[in-house]
Formats: sequence, C-alpha cells, structure tokens
Amino acid sequence: MAKDKKEAKADDSAGPTKLKNKDYQSELQQLHVELVKLQGWVQKHGAKICIVFEGRDGAGKGGAIKAITERVSPRVFRVVALPAPTEREKSQMYIQRYLPHLPAAGEIVIFDRSWYNRAGVERVMGFCTDEQVESFLRVAPLVERGMVHSGLTLLKYWLEVDEAEQTRRLQGRIDDGRKIWKLSPMDLKSYGRWYDYSRARDDMFRSTDTEFAPWLVVNSNDKRRARLNIINDLLSRIPYKEVPREKVVLPKREKRGDYREPDYPYRFIDEKY
Repeated sequence: MAKDKKEAKADDSAGPTKLKNKDYQSELQQLHVELVKLQGWVQKHGAKICIVFEGRDGAGKGGAIKAITERVSPRVFRVVALPAPTEREKSQMYIQRYLPHLPAAGEIVIFDRSWYNRAGVERVMGFCTDEQVESFLRVAPLVERGMVHSGLTLLKYWLEVDEAEQTRRLQGRIDDGRKIWKLSPMDLKSYGRWYDYSRARDDMFRSTDTEFAPWLVVNSNDKRRARLNIINDLLSRIPYKEVPREKVVLPKREKRGDYREPDYPYRFIDEKY
C-alpha cells in the first residue's frame, strides 16, 4: 500500500498526462470558431490588437502562432517576423522599425519576436551595449503605455520551457529533415547560454511587467496544451461578441447553354499519389 501511494504521488508530481491528438484537435476546432468570431468583431468595431510572443529558442512560439492563424484571414491576422536590422535600421531609434507594423483599425498583428529582442538575444549575444539595454528597459514601458492609451490592446506572452525539453526539441530539429531549417547558427550559439538568458529574462520582467501591459507566462513544455491555453487566454482578454451574419445560400448555377468543353491539350501534372 505504501508503495502504491508513493507511485501515485510520483505520478501526480509529473504533471498532467499528454494530451491526445484527437482531444487536442477537438478543442482546437472549437477555439478556431471563436477566433473567427473575434475576427468579425475586430473588423466591425475597428479594434486594434497587438500580440507579442517571446521565449527561448524552441519554446514553441511558431507553433502557437500557426495554431492561432491557420483558420483565419491573413489580412486581419497579420504575422510580423522581422529579419536582422539593416545598416540603415541600426542607425535609427531602436523602436522605429517596429512601429510601422503596429495594427491599424480592424487588424490583429502578431509579433514572432519583437522589440524585446534588445532585452534578450541582442543583450545575451553582445549585439548591443549594456547602456542600450538599460535605456530600452526604461523606455519600453513608456512606449507601451502610449500604445495602450491610443486604444491598442497589447498582449505579451512569454513561453517558458525547461532545459530538458528545449534540448529535446532542438535535437529534434537536427534529426528531422523537415525541421532543420528552423535551427539557425544563432540557436546553436545561444543554446549554451541558458543562465545568461535567464538573467536577461528576469531583468526584462522586473522592468517591463506592468499593470497596463503585463507579461503573460505560458508553461510550454506540452506544446498542445500551451497552444490551447494561449488561444483561450487571449480570447478571454478581448470583449468580443459574435457579429450577426446573413444566412449564406449558394445561388443556382447558370445553364450550360451553347458552351462545350474545348478539345485542348491541357498539361496535367503526373498523378503520383
């Protein structure tokens, strides 16, 4: 009996069981329906929503963004993933290159990494000075306050993954030909600097976790649960309602009349499958 209790306790400490794909897809489908409702509401009311995703390499940012956007319009849900800055952009005010991508009325913009690169990657990898980091941490809350006061809804998600899971995922990218493109030289350089990133994260939270733009932390060790939890959370933070739509009925097709299919040598592709 004592052994059974010990094993049960160990099972409890291991966390929830892995979410089956069937259950995941069922929950995701329902959340997708709500995202479509959100989309209609944003368009009708001219809402401006900005969603920031940050976290360590391999934390699951890309998968979460894909789960959000795969059933909605890319003209409403716009994903921004900026490349390394050009020489011209390096000479500008740091936040300047991000501002043109902020949402206009009727848009939801999702940043796959954002201006917080300065507090994370750039700081840890030595791409900026300590003075530049300190300046950014002072200014970022002021800029975000201005965003919020302009009527923009700003949601900042930090995806937290542990060391073992990050290693498993990055090794998976190495071993899987479909994922190798996701492993950049920067990922490899930063992998060994776990605690430097931890210190950078801690400083970032202390300076930029505000009441008007708080950091929302996601346990992303289980990708499926993390994606569902993120979508559920963002839906709960926006007071959207379903916009009534007229019932859609397909019209009747026109009659063939005198139309005849042409005897044309179409270049059909090979049907290998």
